[in-house]
Amino acid sequence: MTQIRLLVLDIDGTIAGQSNQVSEGVRQAIAAAQANGIAVAIATGRMYQSAVRFHQAVQSTLPLMAYQGAWIQDPITQTRYRHTPLPRAAALSLLAALADLEAQARLSVHLYIDDALHVRDILPETTDYATRSGVDPVAVGSLAPFLEQNTRLETTKLLALSPDPEIVANLLAQLRQRYAPEDLYLTQSVSTFFEATHPLANKGSAVQFVAETLMGLTADQVMTIGDNFNDWEMLRYAGIGVAMGDAPEAVKAIADWVAPSVEEDGVAIAIQEFLLAA
Repeated sequence: MTQIRLLVLDIDGTIAGQSNQVSEGVRQAIAAAQANGIAVAIATGRMYQSAVRFHQAVQSTLPLMAYQGAWIQDPITQTRYRHTPLPRAAALSLLAALADLEAQARLSVHLYIDDALHVRDILPETTDYATRSGVDPVAVGSLAPFLEQNTRLETTKLLALSPDPEIVANLLAQLRQRYAPEDLYLTQSVSTFFEATHPLANKGSAVQFVAETLMGLTADQVMTIGDNFNDWEMLRYAGIGVAMGDAPEAVKAIADWVAPSVEEDGVAIAIQEFLLAA
């Protein structure tokens, strides 16, 4: 087996569980892998500013892949390697498609612009999300007119939250019929999140960029670990793709190995299995 040179980790449900922190066991396993010459990177659906503390926690020296890979920036040098925002027409089209559900208070919409969270109103679910993310949301009123009036603003990602996973699943199915993969990248990071980015922005393409363009590696020298559908592409890309124990069955099915859950320090166990075993 080709030696793994790069380990890429998702955050939520992978290295961070209910505590919203990286456990000591996972930290130690990551440090042991780094001591063996393996570089570690973060790939997440989170905002860049929300993910930086995890980049620091695992002592990564590589660029951080945020917003499903739509934003790739080095927190150490501040070099931004890639920003692939949603096309303006697509963002406005999605807002129109979500308008009825939003008006019925069946979901709330987040727009991420200039690494800041923009919402119509500060709702309880917005406060919960912002608290976990460690960010301050900006209430701007109706989002479509806000975008139309601020023509220079670029939306990195759109997120629709609903307490009902069925609403999100139906929405995803409907919009995947309306928008082709070459028009929009549509995914879920948890069952209650619907997420949209530029069609070329996904974790698989981001990991490929970091591995091949920045590091000169090949896919079989990469190991990725994730727990949900937004990790699909990077699990398929890597020589070793590991799904967490709490991942949906469809995600586990395409993984090379299934680790225990995040609360069982599954990442540490996967690192031991593939990167530290004698």
